[in-house]
Amino acid sequence: MEKIIQIQHLCKSFSNIKAVNDISFEVRKGELFAFLGVNGAGKSTTINILVGILEKDSGEIEIDGYNLNQIDKILPNIGIVFQSSILDSKLTVYDNLKYRALLYDLTKEEFEVNLKYLADKLEFSNLLKRSINQLSGGQKRKIDIARGLIHSPKILILDEPTTGLDPQTRKLVWSLVEEKIQKEKLTVILTTHYMEEANIANYVVIIDKGHIVAKGTPIELKNHYAYDYLKIYDYKKELIEILNREKMTYEIKSNYIEIRFKDTYLAKQFIVKNERYISDLEIIKGSMDDVFLNVTGKQLEKL
Repeated sequence: MEKIIQIQHLCKSFSNIKAVNDISFEVRKGELFAFLGVNGAGKSTTINILVGILEKDSGEIEIDGYNLNQIDKILPNIGIVFQSSILDSKLTVYDNLKYRALLYDLTKEEFEVNLKYLADKLEFSNLLKRSINQLSGGQKRKIDIARGLIHSPKILILDEPTTGLDPQTRKLVWSLVEEKIQKEKLTVILTTHYMEEANIANYVVIIDKGHIVAKGTPIELKNHYAYDYLKIYDYKKELIEILNREKMTYEIKSNYIEIRFKDTYLAKQFIVKNERYISDLEIIKGSMDDVFLNVTGKQLEKL
């Protein structure tokens, strides 16, 4: 796929703190790209540099064929949803979105078409006449998402977009985003500390203390950094003797044995070799939680 963002050796410091420390990566057109890390890892700093809010100390950035010196060419093709809402609390939902559309020179007809589509998808048609300060947190977040998409950008940046959202609103948001990716080849850059969101990405970069510590597709990361687990619920006592003799890593739980394997192939080999001692089992694939813990020594939140 075509590259739409390329970053090489990006650095940014605040006093003696290296918030972004020599990171390089690329984003391909039409993919969901996830920036995974705990709060303070450097995700938002990188995003703020991409959209011109912060100046980089060094490094090269190219977005849609332009470098950051041409930010006026870049910004019209970017939509962004910040961690904190930047809606005007005194204006109505309709006026917030209308004024946003005017910044991108949308015609009234284009605005109305886009507004109806987003209001239908995110279920906020009944909120258009309400002022922002009358909305709940989840309702505001819907409008933040709509604000980022009202001008049909090529690139959508979502900076921790679903933090604190209820499951139904989160489902609406992701249904819309996935539809835009499929139908319009929208490129989405997601910063998150939710493992479930990173797991649906096409490509994941894990950042810790300003450094990229791992990157790849979710399956590549799982295969490289996570273990698979074989749970055996019904077995003969000889199996324990085999595990001890072969010095395998296992735990005896209340109603099953859990054996750790480097990959699924090794787990399958073990099953075939010892099937006469095993009656009931399941293989559990390594998770992104395992990947993140093994790479950084830290744990992330679950939805």
